[in-house]
Amino acid sequence: MNAGTLFGEKRFIFLAGLHRSGTSLLHEILRCHPEISGFANTGVPKDEGQHLQTVYEAAKTLGGPGQFAFNEKAYMDETHELATAQNAETLFGQWREYWDLNCKFLLEKSPPNIIRTRFLQKMFPRSLFVVIIRHPAIVALATRKWCRAGIPSLIDHTLKTYDLFFKDRTFLRDVFVLRYEHFVLEPQASVDNICGTIGVRPFPVNQMVRRDINARYFEEWEQYIQDQGSALFDDVEELERRFNTVGYSIRSQYPIVSKDGLGKSYFTCHPRAGGDP
Repeated sequence: MNAGTLFGEKRFIFLAGLHRSGTSLLHEILRCHPEISGFANTGVPKDEGQHLQTVYEAAKTLGGPGQFAFNEKAYMDETHELATAQNAETLFGQWREYWDLNCKFLLEKSPPNIIRTRFLQKMFPRSLFVVIIRHPAIVALATRKWCRAGIPSLIDHTLKTYDLFFKDRTFLRDVFVLRYEHFVLEPQASVDNICGTIGVRPFPVNQMVRRDINARYFEEWEQYIQDQGSALFDDVEELERRFNTVGYSIRSQYPIVSKDGLGKSYFTCHPRAGGDP
């Protein structure tokens, strides 16, 4: 069966989100669904498709975690010179070796997907995107052990990435946006909602999902702001405004929005005793 025929029969699910945003866990969960095939035991970091193809550059060559979106070569849309039918066939030919083609839904996860959604939609027109968003300060704190950048730079990278995605999502036909904070609080409900969007039956989430990680990072963030924030950020209120545009605040670990622009419900979190969601 040729690639063109399979493109017509399969639905491609691209999972996206910055490093340290929960994409690996969500990928592990979704690939357990009997109707979904995702990469496993590939021998590459986190079983990410970006490392299993030769069409475009992986994040590691563009600056790596916390830096890749600053490289203008990382962003790709439907006008990109690589967005050709031949390259789509090449990509599928390289990825198909790791999928069970008996499944209707084929899942691929890579962090740079978050700023390549329009490119991937052009390459695979029946694509569906699942994008997970996490508090920008917490992403920065969780990522810094993977790179040498400082916290202000890492926050700027997160906000820049989210800004690019939010502008691009209006061009996407099928996209589900999930907040990390909602996911860890109610993993089963979150996955059920994703399954409903994809069009597959719900299934049990058996993986352990920790609920309290954000609280620990946010305590570190509050101390960081208290000790160094005014010296490192020229305009704290402007930083707050930028956080607000992606649904967060520098003053709270919880999302500040109840819905996204596409009308899908987010869970508006509120503190409980002990500081956990």
